[in-house]
Amino acid sequence: MPWNKQDYPVSMKNLEPRVRHKAIEIANALLEDGYEEGRAIAIATAKAEEWDENHPDDQDNKIHVVPAESGWAIKQEGSSDYHSTYDTKAEAIDAAKEWSRKEHIQAIIHNQDGQIARSLRP
Repeated sequence: MPWNKQDYPVSMKNLEPRVRHKAIEIANALLEDGYEEGRAIAIATAKAEEWDENHPDDQDNKIHVVPAESGWAIKQEGSSDYHSTYDTKAEAIDAAKEWSRKEHIQAIIHNQDGQIARSLRP
């Protein structure tokens, strides 16, 4: 059975999400090619870590302005926790612009319904 983002080998649990997702992708391909499960996991983990080192531009280096229970929030991509919360969307966007500029990361602004409205480049 192929692995996915919710169901993957225990040995991959401590990998960064971006590396784990790549390792899962590689491991599934190796299984399809007939590799034994343990060997597929080892190869996939090593290759995913190598891929991560060679593709720094692909990093999940983004923040999102999203609706929150009591206003608006900024969270880093890949995290379920809010970095900071604000009363208004305008305040959250201003903070995200500053963070984006200072850290050279992309800020993605969402609408009230969660859909992406626009993106801010650093």
